Amino acid sequence: MSETSQRVVITGLGIVSPLGIDLEPFASELLSGKSGIAPLVLIPASAVPGHLGGEASDLNDETAASKWLKSQRKNLKVMSRETQLAVTSAIIGIEHSGLSMADLEHERVGVEFGSNQMHTPASVLRDPAFACSDKKLNFELARWGMDGLEKMEPLWLLKYLPNMPSCHISILADARGPSNSLTMIEASGNLCIGESIRIMRRGQADVMITGATGTRTTQIKALHARMYDELADFPGEPPETWSRPFDATRNGQVLGEAGVTIILETEAHAAARGAKVYGEILGTGSGCAIDRSGKPNFRLALVNAARAAFHDAGIGPDDVGHVNAFGLSDNVVDAAEAAAIHDLFGARGAEIPVTAFKSYFGNSGAGSGPLEIVASLVGLQTGEVLPTLNYRTPDPACRLNVIHGSPAKAANKVFLKLSVTCMGQASALLAVGV
Repeated sequence: MSETSQRVVITGLGIVSPLGIDLEPFASELLSGKSGIAPLVLIPASAVPGHLGGEASDLNDETAASKWLKSQRKNLKVMSRETQLAVTSAIIGIEHSGLSMADLEHERVGVEFGSNQMHTPASVLRDPAFACSDKKLNFELARWGMDGLEKMEPLWLLKYLPNMPSCHISILADARGPSNSLTMIEASGNLCIGESIRIMRRGQADVMITGATGTRTTQIKALHARMYDELADFPGEPPETWSRPFDATRNGQVLGEAGVTIILETEAHAAARGAKVYGEILGTGSGCAIDRSGKPNFRLALVNAARAAFHDAGIGPDDVGHVNAFGLSDNVVDAAEAAAIHDLFGARGAEIPVTAFKSYFGNSGAGSGPLEIVASLVGLQTGEVLPTLNYRTPDPACRLNVIHGSPAKAANKVFLKLSVTCMGQASALLAVGV
């Protein structure tokens, strides 16, 4: 089915983040320049340096979960942390949009939701692992099917599948249109939004519930990050200063978590019900660059993804007011992203405003992209590009106009959002705020 020129607008924003739950608290903390990075409280210990990260602490206990997920209390036992973040954000996003679910044509409501891979907590694996171990605690894999699996919690598989956020959201919204789950770590959010707008352009849906969820602060996720990623470590310095995108003193990322829902509608559908519009999605693109040895080329992947987004949107680099950077605070990735920005914007590469929101709440993986999109929209509502925290020492390897200290006036409200994974999968999104 061919695509049309159908315009797609943003009418609802659901937030579960280290800066609070719901749009108003999130925006208030963001505009005040507050960081959500602090000592972790949900788990007693982790492999993360300093035991700190960007935790959605307002959803850290059963009382809070019951408040936001009251309508889902029967399903809580099969919701992992990631799914709880996602479903909470979806409930808030739908309410925020003002959509009357009873009045919708449910066959024309779809769900596209991204996530990280979900890992079973160590506490759940402990007894099954011991059951498959000899007297010297050597794990014997051959015994797993007979001795270990029977000790797993009965609904274990339903709790940790990465497509469960989309499933639960589809059920709660009675969304009977196109539904899909994408598991591309940090690239997921832009890709889900891109899939959503293409579905709507094809005329297959009027409303799409999209976004992504992710937590990297849990024990297993944090352990994997310690093994494979460059993690920030500034002993003795305040936690809120550890995430330093593009700064010369950066030494790694800070882990975080978030669940974000973005309600998209065709312009005609939103106008017919008089919906408040927060922005418009202009286009998206993707790219992957990796050599034969398996080494990712972040720079090329980002350039290819952004150029595809420009083609999809029908605009060029000169139309962009600011770049919402991936800004991981990783030495290699930040330098590669800066080079990609110079490739894309040419002589304007050192001048275009750049902001990086992981400085506020860390890297939640899949949840980070949509959360950062919302952050740009919040700033643009006041006509500003919000600043990057902790940027004090420019890095000659980056040569970017990183907005810091105070907001900058937005030349226009079009922005480019960049994301890339550790494996060289990149996604880009162009949107305009109102």
